[in-house]
Amino acid sequence: TSASNITSTHPSVFVLMGIPGLQHLHNWISIPFCSAYTLALLGNCTLLFIIQTDAALHEPMYLFLAMLAVIDLVLSSTTLPKMLAIFWFRDREINFYACLVQMFFLHSFSIMESAVLLAMAFDRYVAICKPLHYTTVLTGSLITRTGMAAVTRAVTLMTPLPFLLRRFHYCRGPLIAHCYCEHMAVVRLACGDTCFNNIYGIAVAMFIVVLDLLFVILSYIFILRAVLRLSSQEARYKAFGTCVSHIGAILAFYTPVVISSVMHRVARQAAPHVHILFANFYLLFPPMINPIIYGVNTKQIRKRALGLFSRKDV
Repeated sequence: TSASNITSTHPSVFVLMGIPGLQHLHNWISIPFCSAYTLALLGNCTLLFIIQTDAALHEPMYLFLAMLAVIDLVLSSTTLPKMLAIFWFRDREINFYACLVQMFFLHSFSIMESAVLLAMAFDRYVAICKPLHYTTVLTGSLITRTGMAAVTRAVTLMTPLPFLLRRFHYCRGPLIAHCYCEHMAVVRLACGDTCFNNIYGIAVAMFIVVLDLLFVILSYIFILRAVLRLSSQEARYKAFGTCVSHIGAILAFYTPVVISSVMHRVARQAAPHVHILFANFYLLFPPMINPIIYGVNTKQIRKRALGLFSRKDV
């Protein structure tokens, strides 16, 4: 018996169902999904190109924005191509280890995005509350260290997951009721004691969302106080105007996360496809909307983007 406990029996492949209950609509569902992915690729690549080629944009705010664009590209590219293969070609099988890799990238890059949004809140706090110290505080080395810390935290928290899932015996079949390898969807197929995985998953999510969001809100309390102290209406408007894009990115990232987790606890009776559509919205929406938010609200990026696309038309 001890030998059988050590060897885990996992299927060589998992089968992703897509969106349970809406399989007959997969072709239609693929249209907004494909459009969102195309926009995400186009928007984030354009953003990275503009930031890289314009030396004037090599400032902390834009470097953090470049980090966000890379994370968004990885996040959407980890899941969307396979999802579209399920929708279009009924290619539902995914190798067991490929599934674990997808899960690792998906969850770790979500954690990285949260960290970068927090770093951007700190950037806005220093720019508005301590403008004279901005260049001395937000140095190139601090930005590099922040990026490294974001990666380290995410990798450290997510590395245990694949190893924990490898040791399980999967006796509930290979069918994952999801369109990508989400941690809890895979855990549901495992037999034996999955209590630690459940607790670990919730603990990490709460730790990241609560801690990061708390510091973001704290930054904005200080920013709001500093803005309201400004004498002229125009100065207030200008100072807060630099934060609008960041607030948009925060809302785009955290709102679906919070709604999705609340729905899992409260609306347990809701059809599975409702939860899965929300989970997809949380994956698709930020990568698609972030470049649009920053493109529209940031003068330098807007000018360069318009210049880029108008030159192509000539």
